[in-house]
Amino acid sequence: MALFIEFFMQQWVLFAALLAVVVMLVMHEARKSGPALTPQQAITLVNAEEGIFVDLRDAADFKSGHIVDALNIPAAKLPARMEELGKYRQRPVILVCKMGQTAASAGKQLKAAGYEKVYKMGGGMLEWSNLQLPTVK
Repeated sequence: MALFIEFFMQQWVLFAALLAVVVMLVMHEARKSGPALTPQQAITLVNAEEGIFVDLRDAADFKSGHIVDALNIPAAKLPARMEELGKYRQRPVILVCKMGQTAASAGKQLKAAGYEKVYKMGGGMLEWSNLQLPTVK
């Protein structure tokens, strides 16, 4: 450990450059998957621009409770079922998963397929439930 600290003290410029590169990479990857919205912002956007919530959880989780009018497309099946979202290519698509983690990779797939307004809901259904927003079964 002492050697690591000594190396860090002597090469602090390299560590600063490495940290800057890592921060830029994380920011770039987050931007590619679409911005994160709070549940309230997502509701407002869907209502104002006739968007859709896409629930990326598996069918069992979806049946246990989901957002009203949400479309269930499990994340693993998204590439095969992407044509179901064709009419939403110009409208907001809000990606929802269990905790907000899976939505990022799905967002990248949709952006690569030409969907313009792709967003992920921060916190996923866990945040939705914590705010006691309505769900249907």
